[in-house]
This record gives sequence, C-alpha cells and structure tokens, in this order.
Amino acid sequence: MRTRWRAALAIAGVAFVLAGCSAAENGASTADSAGPARVPAAPQQGTGGTGKTEKGASVTPPQAGATDRKLSRSARLELTATKVTDVVAQARGIAQGAGGYTGQESTGEEYATLSLAVPADKLDGVLDQLSHLGASLVKRELNTQDVTEQVVDVEARLQTQRASVERIRALLAKATSVSEIASVESELTSRESALESLEQQRNSLAGSVAMATVAMSIRNVAAPPPPAEDHSGFLGGLAGGWDAFLVFGGGLLTVLGAVLPFLLVIGPLGWLAWWLVRRRRGVKPEPTEV
Repeated sequence: MRTRWRAALAIAGVAFVLAGCSAAENGASTADSAGPARVPAAPQQGTGGTGKTEKGASVTPPQAGATDRKLSRSARLELTATKVTDVVAQARGIAQGAGGYTGQESTGEEYATLSLAVPADKLDGVLDQLSHLGASLVKRELNTQDVTEQVVDVEARLQTQRASVERIRALLAKATSVSEIASVESELTSRESALESLEQQRNSLAGSVAMATVAMSIRNVAAPPPPAEDHSGFLGGLAGGWDAFLVFGGGLLTVLGAVLPFLLVIGPLGWLAWWLVRRRRGVKPEPTEV
C-alpha cells in the first residue's frame, strides 16, 4: 500500500516539474516573438538629464550650406529693336533702378551688346522688364549654378591658412639668428600670399552669389509699314482725286522744269531767226532799167 502511494507521489512530482519547464519555454518564446525589450538610450556624452550641454564639451556644428544654398545666377537676352540706342538706355535705367549697374557695353546703330549686374533676389523682376523692351524677344536663357561646396571649401581652407600664418608669425618672433629670420620671413610671405589668394576667391564667390549678371544683345530691325488707309466712300474718292491732281501737277511741273533750260537757249535763237526771215521778206528788190 505504501509502495503505491510513493509511486503516485513520484509520478505527480515529475508531472509538476514537466509542466513548469513547459511554461518557462512558452514564456521565453513569447518574449522572443514580441521582439527585444527597448532599453532606454544612454545620455550623450557631455549632456545631463536636462539636455543642457556641460561646460567645456564640444558640440558638432551643422554643416555649412546644409540649409542655405549658395547659388550663382546668370541670364542672357536677345532682342530686336527699331532703334537700338533707345533700348540700351532703357536697359541701363532698369538695372540702376533695381540697385545694379552696367558693365561692359558696345553700342552701334545696327547692333549693341551690354552686360548688367543686378541683385540676385531681383533678377526675375528685372528679366521680365527687359524682355518687354524693343520690337520682339528672340531668346531668353537663365542659368543657376550651386557653388555651396566651393564656398564651404574656401572657408575651411581660409581657417587653416590663417592658423598656419599665425604659427609662422610666432616662429618669427622666436627666431634669433639672421638665417632663421630670413627663412621664416620667406615662408611667411609665401603663406600670406596664399591667404590673400583664398580671400580673393571667397570675395569672388560672394559677389557671384549676391549679384546676378545679365548679358544682352540687341539687333536693329526695320520698322513695320503703317496700316493701309480705307479710301472707300465720297471722302475717300475726294482724297484720291486730290492725290491724283497733286501727282499730275507735280509731273507737269517736273516736265516744265526739265524743258525750261532748253527754252532759255533755243528761244532767243528762234526769235532771231524769225526776225531775220521777216526782215528779208520786207525788203523788195528794185526794178532794173532796160
């Protein structure tokens, strides 16, 4: 009897252990299917719980030009006009009114070219005004170049070059011998020249971004003929008759003017011949005596 109770207890214990292991495996598989538990992100180095930067910690600045692009804009216009010089004067006035100025210019009666510089933010409005000048617009081109990388590169090289010049100046202050001074001064001159070149590049890029250029060419064309007038009706007939009379009178006067020089020469000669003939007829010969 005791043996049966022991066997039953042993079987019950084994079943309980197996049930516990099965539950543990099911819980582990459920956790794996749900994905890994989120672990709170560790605070960045140099920042506290409130998000304030610790004193002396370096913060990486945003890349220059990531949001503010540096754009160099230019345009080209080709126009025709009945009077080239008038269009050139009007184009100058438009550029100056927008805060710009005139660059190179070559103006003639038949053809003209000029270069205008205007603020980049006013380029579109200036182009609209210039396009309506003259007789017709032949071509309009607009070019935009992104120079952001060039600006960032030049600024970085400028910072490096300035630091290099300062180091050479510090070495020059510590130089004692003549040879050391001459060598350091030569190196300083070379690096200052490179620094000036970089500054010129930066200024040139800044100018191309701030001011846009407009190249204009203007060609002369003949003025269109006036529209034909309506000559129908009584007034139209009267006007036509008067025009015909004027044409006839003008032709008659032209003929008289052409004949008059001949009359001045032939007239006196003809009158003299007529007078001589008349005189000869008036003198009768006397009868002869037999």
